[in-house]
Amino acid sequence: MSLLQDLRAETRLAPDSGISAIIDYGRGRPGLIPMWAGEGDLPTPDFITRAAIAGLEAGETFYTWQRGMPELRQSLADYHRRHFGRPAAAEEFLVTGSGMHAIQMALQATAGAGDEAVYLSPAWPNFAAAAGVMGTKPVAVELIFSDRGWTLDVERLAAALTPRTRVLFVNSPSNPTGWTADRETLADILALARRHGLWIIADEIYALFHHDGGRAASFVDVMEPEDRVIFVNSFSKNWAMTGWRVGWMRVHPSLQQTFENLIQYSNSGVPQFLQRGAVAALDQGDDFVAGQVERAATARDMVCRILGATNRVRLSPPAGAFYLFFAVDGLPDARAAAAEIVDRANVGLAPGTAFGAGGDGYLRLCFHRRLDEVEEAAGRIARWIGSR
Repeated sequence: MSLLQDLRAETRLAPDSGISAIIDYGRGRPGLIPMWAGEGDLPTPDFITRAAIAGLEAGETFYTWQRGMPELRQSLADYHRRHFGRPAAAEEFLVTGSGMHAIQMALQATAGAGDEAVYLSPAWPNFAAAAGVMGTKPVAVELIFSDRGWTLDVERLAAALTPRTRVLFVNSPSNPTGWTADRETLADILALARRHGLWIIADEIYALFHHDGGRAASFVDVMEPEDRVIFVNSFSKNWAMTGWRVGWMRVHPSLQQTFENLIQYSNSGVPQFLQRGAVAALDQGDDFVAGQVERAATARDMVCRILGATNRVRLSPPAGAFYLFFAVDGLPDARAAAAEIVDRANVGLAPGTAFGAGGDGYLRLCFHRRLDEVEEAAGRIARWIGSR
């Protein structure tokens, strides 16, 4: 038996990333505009990096609080009170080694082999893959695309539940579609979870990237303290910190020790000097975030206008996040189209097939970049569409 065949099937069969595949295909091409990954083009701001450097120079290189530095957990509570207008206490927060780390621990705590985790698709592929590696069956419920944009049929969600369902994973605003649940929809999902005794893993990383005014609706707007909701988040998007790999969880205080144990048995805590930078991001970064959200909204309108003018693109301006998930008439093979766009337009887009059920025929464009680059990339894609 080969070494590969001797691994656990769940690990051996973990899917390759369709996003990474197209990045590897086009990486390093001169003049290519990369809009395939879920990040902006700006490096981390100086006020954040300076705080981390100061911590490093001060010798903060030892083991630290596994739940996170007290200062950072307090800053997380303050940030949530400012932006969500609800009470928040430091005792609700834990610092994690990325948003993905938070998702993995939330899954470990709520589901296992033979259980099912229901999620909304098209979706960022990591949740479903992480569930599958654990032996939990990921179950996709497709969002519906129409003239009203992407919508969720809550009855379709309810129909997907079985006696094995343990978790509902809700990412709103959504990557890749930009679907953003309103308060009524979140209340309906919460009622469904209560009725069936399910956990909700709420990924609200794009809550401030909301293009209809103010932040997006959140489960904190509709839930009670004892509801089974675990929030997962990351510093990556708001503060241009994708490479830092620092995230957080918000849980009921009674769950703190359990999740501290999971941190102990995974990464044993986030480096203290990185946490210094995270404190600076939260305490000093509101203006930076507001500027990023404003730029993303302008970029959204620009790319929708340019691609929409081809009259061959099916799209709806996303209410949240910083992605356009669109389809081009006559191009059913998204993987082939993404490769051709790299070759002929010198623009990197992610194929919709990377995002699971409902993604066939679509492409994802991350417009969280300089406006001149967004305009140039959209023009190249439009010309490529016109040449076909």
